[in-house]
Amino acid sequence: MGVRRLLDDCCGAAKRLMPLDEALAVIDRDLVAVTDVEAAPLWAALGRVLARDVVSAVDLPPATNSAMDGYALAAADVAGPDGGETVLPVTGRQAAGRPLEGEARPGAAVRIFTGAPMPAGCDAVVMQEEVTLQADGRVVIPPGVKPGRNVRRAGEDVAAGAVVLRAGTRLRPQDIAMAAAAGCAGRPVSRPLRVALFSTGDELHEPGTPLPAGGIYDSNRHALRAMLAGLPVTVTDLGRLMDDPAAVRRALEAAALDHDVVMTTGGVSVGEEDHVRQAVEAQGAITFWRLNIKPGKPVALGRVGETVFLGLPGNPVATAVTFLLVARPILLRLAGAADIRLRRFQVPAGFSYVKKEGRREFIRVRLETRPDGSTLARLDRGQGSHMISSLVDSHALAELAEDSPGVTEGESLTIIPFPDTMAG
Repeated sequence: MGVRRLLDDCCGAAKRLMPLDEALAVIDRDLVAVTDVEAAPLWAALGRVLARDVVSAVDLPPATNSAMDGYALAAADVAGPDGGETVLPVTGRQAAGRPLEGEARPGAAVRIFTGAPMPAGCDAVVMQEEVTLQADGRVVIPPGVKPGRNVRRAGEDVAAGAVVLRAGTRLRPQDIAMAAAAGCAGRPVSRPLRVALFSTGDELHEPGTPLPAGGIYDSNRHALRAMLAGLPVTVTDLGRLMDDPAAVRRALEAAALDHDVVMTTGGVSVGEEDHVRQAVEAQGAITFWRLNIKPGKPVALGRVGETVFLGLPGNPVATAVTFLLVARPILLRLAGAADIRLRRFQVPAGFSYVKKEGRREFIRVRLETRPDGSTLARLDRGQGSHMISSLVDSHALAELAEDSPGVTEGESLTIIPFPDTMAG
């Protein structure tokens, strides 16, 4: 299995701070899909990963047709650009999905509607707004009509037999539309990845319950469930694990039996109460558990038996950042997706910021539309990894390289916009 190769080959990396690019390269190179293939109707395929190419059964459009409501005619029957108007009789009516009423003949026009097939002998459509309909039923056509005007040619979008969607595509609404237009009633897709989710820590309590002294409400598990909702996964929420080494080990072992991935938040750092990493090592292996990033250094990839283990940090911002940067691409690759990287864009900075060199840093920013229509990044208040409000108020992460001393106002920033629900 690709997972075992990944984890067994990289055990030495667990003792150092791994650069993010190295971790992503390992994921990209060595992780393979672990899910089976199943058939799904189009209405149920949204967000799923396509397991086979989609080949169009038809030309798109299937027939040459009108792009407008108007009048179909032969361009040769209309005066040139230097001539005057042309008056043509209307001898037929062509609607979409219906046979031609009347006939098309040289020197005449046919009333036509959007999507209707072009009548034989007609090679142009003049929009109804551009013509004058006379009382006797004839139509006045302006000069200068050229062949192909307002005409959609058969197959100009897609030719029959062409691959319209590639295996590994995570299906979006527009992909569903393409599959349907190509004549596909349903497609083989990867089975959703089965993810077991835990939070860890004696201090955690469920929202809505009384909060004792020293306690905090468990926000990370609920945030991760929301972020996972946008991915091709099914989630088993196994609640929280207390800070008990034996209990943690038993829970991880049991979850690994019938899941593809076990994901935790908290418990993978170096404190005396961080028991998750030790439990994973006792039953499998750790690939890495420290990345050279801020926030989010204590993020772990490993295995419990043959099941992939993902351990995210306990601080809320670090949890969200490492989910986007690390967990998301891992889950997408295991689910069979070909494109697993986040999009990055360049946006000028509307602020200055000083950072320590040595670690890649991700700061939260708001994206502001200026009067001229351009976009400017503004620094969000509070950059602490515990400050959930900074996630609520921001739109994106700004990525600062390891050797960067910070940001100067007006400098071009690399921006990673938050996907919808931080998972799309």
